Amino acid sequence: MKKYILALTSLFVLSCKHENNPIQKIEIGNYESVFKSFEKKNDTLYVVNFWATWCAPCIEEMPHFTKANSTFKNDKFKMILISLDRAKDFESKMKPFLKENNIIADTYLLDDNTRMNTWIPLINKQWDGKIPVTAFYKNGEQIGFVPNTLNYETLEKIINQNL
Repeated sequence: MKKYILALTSLFVLSCKHENNPIQKIEIGNYESVFKSFEKKNDTLYVVNFWATWCAPCIEEMPHFTKANSTFKNDKFKMILISLDRAKDFESKMKPFLKENNIIADTYLLDDNTRMNTWIPLINKQWDGKIPVTAFYKNGEQIGFVPNTLNYETLEKIINQNL
């Protein structure tokens, strides 16, 4: 009987924990599937950062995005990280990087390099393809674009202005 009660208690604790911490998505996708995650017509602010594990400035700014994701997790806010790593590095580099750095945000590896010239200008006509880049979306529309690294203060200011 004690084992049964202990098992039920454990399941209850795990289910409560799950409600407070939704499951993080870590997926490989193409332009059409990945972009559906942030081009939604709702009042959530989507912060979409394009990065890669081989990009030193991307790695330097990642703690700022992690901190913002934690700070604003209870607001109408969603952090989405889009990796431009190679698909073959998904398991060996990208996923271990996320785990080692305690990055908890929906993360996609965009495996659509053959069509980069098609989707890059759809993000922003000013984007030349260099990373890091961050775009901000609300109600299905882009409301901001930063074509370089962000520090925490600037990121926090942009988020607060658009929540």
